[in-house]
Amino acid sequence: MGPVTTGVEPSGIRYPWAAPPEIGGATQIAPGVLWIRLPLPMALDHVNIYALEDAEGWTIVDTGIRSRRGIALWEGLLTGPLAGRPVRRVILTHHHPDHIGMAGWLMERCGAELLTTRTAWLMARMLIMDEEARPTLQALEHWRRAGMDPEIYAARQGARPYNFADVCAPLPVGYTRLQEGGTVKAAGRVWDVRVGGGHAPEHLTLWSRDCNLVIAGDQILPSISPNIGVYATEPEADPLADWLEACDRLATHAREDHLVLGGHKLPFTGLPLRMRQLIENHHGALRRLEAHLTHPYTAAECFVPLFKRRIDAGTYGLALVEAVAHLNHLHKLGRVTRRPREDGAWLWQAVGAEP
Repeated sequence: MGPVTTGVEPSGIRYPWAAPPEIGGATQIAPGVLWIRLPLPMALDHVNIYALEDAEGWTIVDTGIRSRRGIALWEGLLTGPLAGRPVRRVILTHHHPDHIGMAGWLMERCGAELLTTRTAWLMARMLIMDEEARPTLQALEHWRRAGMDPEIYAARQGARPYNFADVCAPLPVGYTRLQEGGTVKAAGRVWDVRVGGGHAPEHLTLWSRDCNLVIAGDQILPSISPNIGVYATEPEADPLADWLEACDRLATHAREDHLVLGGHKLPFTGLPLRMRQLIENHHGALRRLEAHLTHPYTAAECFVPLFKRRIDAGTYGLALVEAVAHLNHLHKLGRVTRRPREDGAWLWQAVGAEP
């Protein structure tokens, strides 16, 4: 099938496939490269998996979440599109549950080796083991400082938080480290390892030396921007600085003919334009946010200028951590100040604005 456009993307971004593979099926992207899609029980309702074939068997890039349905789908994939051939390796692009959830299961089921960056492995293993029945005091403080909606805060205060262990198989000890400047051989190709950041620390991307393929995980996506968030684990973090640095660096490798295989949505070409969009998306958000802060506001009161749309309960948490990320970035640049409100929430205001 020839390239198609969505009608909403600029003409420089094109989609060679109009639709994803059926759940449980696979689409051949190139010789030795399969695209698989697995369902997710959230607003972003899918994750893309890539299977790379060699004479010895398969290398799987990312895995989906662990669930009864996920296990059944993987059993079907192993005997169906993967034709019963051995899965030798699992590569994880980053530590988020929709990418790592079935990694431990595949390692145990298939005897597969795990390859990823050091930070991704440490974060994944730590968070899978860190099972909590109630939010920590640090999480509650982080939400208060962000000015979380009181009703949402009250509901979360006594509820079981989202645990990686609920949707991820245990991750065994032992992995092979991938790092910037290294290579991976898979699907008859040599892939350069280029490490991103911002969405997740030490986020892995793979760039083929032998063809136009780029496996990007969530570092580079079409039509949506990866979430950049600050969490209670590191409340003073500036992941937006990491994101912008990674985008600038990866953009130097981008070519018009690159076919980008992302963790979500459809494969696309037009990477130079998309890299510019991903960078400008956040610079534009920072400009709107700074203009909004002529008066003091909490992070939760900054959704409209940042996202230009209504935030519902399903996306509230992601919106809140992203608002904090943008405010932290402006604060570290010296462009906004902050002070505590009586209830502990930070009030942010542009430098030079009337107090």
